Amino acid sequence: MKIKPLADRVLIEPKPAEEKTASGIIIPDTAKEKPLEGKVIAVGPGTKDVTMEVKVGDKVLYGKYAGTEITVDSKEYLIMRQSDILAII
Repeated sequence: MKIKPLADRVLIEPKPAEEKTASGIIIPDTAKEKPLEGKVIAVGPGTKDVTMEVKVGDKVLYGKYAGTEITVDSKEYLIMRQSDILAII
């Protein structure tokens, strides 16, 4: 990975949006909701006040408007502070 987050930031690969509902209805692109779950790809070292609780490979839940979207090698990622992560699942 070319990106190394600084301080208490975390790089997350969002889970792809659902293509179909449970009953088999195909969801158009305009109606897809932003996923709120993802996989941790890289973790910063933390700060003297914040120890990092997430680690690479963790699956996490985050807020709907959390983080900044970035594109690296044509893949979409989110970078956010650890405090924006709601839970490890």
